[in-house]
Amino acid sequence: MKLGVLTVPFGSMELAEMLSFVKKQGIEAVELGAGGYPGKKHCDPDILLNDENALQDFKNIVADSGIEIGALSAHGNPVHPDKDIARKFHNEFEKTVLLAEKLGINHVIGFSGCPGGSPEDETPNWITCPWPEDFTNALEYQWNDILIPYWQKEAQFCKDHGVTKVALEMHPGFCVHNPETLMNLRNATDTVIGANFDPSHLFWQGIDSVSAIRYLADAIHFFHAKDTKIDKLNTERIGVLDTKHYSDEINRSWVFRTVGYGHSQLVWKDIFSALRLVGYDHVISIEHEDSLMSSEEGLKKAVAFLKETMIFEASSSMHWA
Repeated sequence: MKLGVLTVPFGSMELAEMLSFVKKQGIEAVELGAGGYPGKKHCDPDILLNDENALQDFKNIVADSGIEIGALSAHGNPVHPDKDIARKFHNEFEKTVLLAEKLGINHVIGFSGCPGGSPEDETPNWITCPWPEDFTNALEYQWNDILIPYWQKEAQFCKDHGVTKVALEMHPGFCVHNPETLMNLRNATDTVIGANFDPSHLFWQGIDSVSAIRYLADAIHFFHAKDTKIDKLNTERIGVLDTKHYSDEINRSWVFRTVGYGHSQLVWKDIFSALRLVGYDHVISIEHEDSLMSSEEGLKKAVAFLKETMIFEASSSMHWA
């Protein structure tokens, strides 16, 4: 496994400066935003796909840094019911795939997206219960008419351009939000579709990460290292479905934290051991979304924590067996 970072929080730095900074912290690989919600500060396909000199300069900067690109990210909602919004996210995702092809990268990260509940809707509709039957009917429309056909087409597009691992983040608010929905989409489309496994979104849903890893196995294409702190005082009163803004930390039922500030070393050691058991040996990408500390401090603390909990070297032969 390699220690990586999603570089979006360091958008105030130019590419070379950012790579130098994260390398000094012990980072071996980067996940670069190339569109969608992460933006494209360090990696703009509109420039790099249309200017060979700019592309070569980009490659030279990355090569000189000694850091590898583990993945390109273009999280968005390409099945948004507003056609203009959907088209923007769709185009940015496909441009990211085309850039990945030019860079020899086979991992692209994104969201499944969430359609409306009917062809007449103007906003996404995330459905969390089967009754009244309106919800079940809407869910069938979302999956059968929109989501599955879209990702069948995109899976083929990705394979045609050398991207063999589309890692969809299991994120509430989108149709793929847990391991079961991830596998439902994968089974209905192609094995190029897999999971960007981010425990932070599973913790607050009550999902055990080790069980989820064992269930998903080789469907895990990428991994985000981000933690969640469950606030027992608030969850006992309001539960975990909390729509208060992330900045209202003291009143929320849970908040995102830097790894180690939500769950113990033992929890994370079990997670990395489970990843080793199912054969995952790619990047562990730190995603800083801790509102209680700066991006720089969050990165440093995450690196120190992960160096103690990750498994970096290949296993030895079992001399005792």
